[in-house]
Amino acid sequence: MNKMVCTVCGYVYDPAEGIYDSGIAKGTSFEQLPQDWTCPVCGAPKNAFEPEK
Repeated sequence: MNKMVCTVCGYVYDPAEGIYDSGIAKGTSFEQLPQDWTCPVCGAPKNAFEPEK
């Protein structure tokens, strides 16, 4: 499971960590996030993320 980076604000989604405050469990891959999920920092859509380099 790869980390994904928001191209708008730089937020890194780490599947190993999940997002506790949003109810996203540890181990949830980026692909498993709902299609309408948005960046918790800036609100960018899921398609604004790219794999961390």
